[in-house]
Amino acid sequence: MTAPPTAADAAPPAAPEDAAASPAGTPAAAPAGEAASLADTLTAPSVSRAYECQCGRPVYLRNSQCLACGTALGYVIERLGVVPLTPGAEPGTWAVHDDPQGPAWRRCANFETAAGCNWMVPLPAGQGGTGDHAADLAEGFCLACSTTRTIPDLSIAGNDEHWRKLESAKRRLLSQLLALGLPVHTRFTDPVHGMSFDFLSSLPGQPHVMTGHQNGVITLNAEEAEDAVRERIRAEMREPYRTLLGHFRHEIGHYYWDLLVANTAWHEDFRTLFGDETQDYAAALRAHYDHGPPPDWALRYVTSYASTHPWEDWAETWAHYLHMADTVDTALSFGVNAANVELSSDLFELKDLWQPEHAGAQAFLDFLNGWVRLTNVLNELSRSMGQPDYYPFVLPHAAVGKLQFIHQLVAAQREAQAAPPAPGAADDQAPPAQGPAAMAPAAASPGAPA
Repeated sequence: MTAPPTAADAAPPAAPEDAAASPAGTPAAAPAGEAASLADTLTAPSVSRAYECQCGRPVYLRNSQCLACGTALGYVIERLGVVPLTPGAEPGTWAVHDDPQGPAWRRCANFETAAGCNWMVPLPAGQGGTGDHAADLAEGFCLACSTTRTIPDLSIAGNDEHWRKLESAKRRLLSQLLALGLPVHTRFTDPVHGMSFDFLSSLPGQPHVMTGHQNGVITLNAEEAEDAVRERIRAEMREPYRTLLGHFRHEIGHYYWDLLVANTAWHEDFRTLFGDETQDYAAALRAHYDHGPPPDWALRYVTSYASTHPWEDWAETWAHYLHMADTVDTALSFGVNAANVELSSDLFELKDLWQPEHAGAQAFLDFLNGWVRLTNVLNELSRSMGQPDYYPFVLPHAAVGKLQFIHQLVAAQREAQAAPPAPGAADDQAPPAQGPAAMAPAAASPGAPA
């Protein structure tokens, strides 16, 4: 296994990915007399996923060049999205196209490797950049690549493609975490709670690499990036849904449980909803794999694996929330109309929520029911192509309260990030990472096979 390569180890840049010609931007309200789209009636929980080149054509999260006009593109954290770029004042530097005299960036050192990273690295303030996240960055690398501690051995055939897929999924994850206002810091600034990823492969004669989380380090088996392998495992484990991005979202749930829930004001409500996490974790795993989930799991959990232990219930529900939030954001961004769909299940009501009296309860309920409508449309689209359901789940009422808990926790993070620093606080001090309570050291929650 090796550390992230430097630019000297670079391979040719990955070709820009296709950008379809579909309308970009958040749609305006429907004209009078027309059916309202989902975007007309629902407020997205974070930011737009529709990005646009300076030529007006839509571009997407993984693009590094507009296929219509050739303009360079890059993901800029300060803009929370992919933006068109223009060459900067100094060779090798870039500025955002609509602000050519503004802050300067460089390409990530992994732009020209198999990872094909399109994220931008802010220059120090003294060199015309913002310097944002500077302390979190490995030299020459963006924030996303700076979270990677170990990459697959690129001397082994196929691992370059595995690494590309792993980094692409991780960038999608981190872009969402940043948009939601969740703390994203590396081991460079926070050696104890910093986010770190190891992408490992099983070697002959060595123990099988298990996907999981421990003490802030998320390990993913690189073989999961191989579609055929992941599908075989999905079938063997009788899972309705198994994706690379889903693994990232599940394991980052364990990470944020340690960071945002354990030993905070949220902990008591967590136990009320998810159960007592101090029960024997290893014994719970053995019981799950030996005997399977309880017969009534579908009435209480988002997945059968969530019934294993409160930690796994949290991680599965957290991943589910991230799936919902990102998909709804994308649908809203492109004006997907789900208002006239025939529902196969009833919509939820305020009485189904954990805290129906909460100030944000109605907004969450709108988001939840917007998701129900959207998934009915997406499932029908999948069936029209002869494919399995896009969303092969039915949300039980008991899981809705858990989703609201996570929604409120995320909303508290966003509010804390937006709040001005307390009087006397250092300028570079990070905002509170867990909302209403001061963070205390927390025991690590080990991840399990996802």
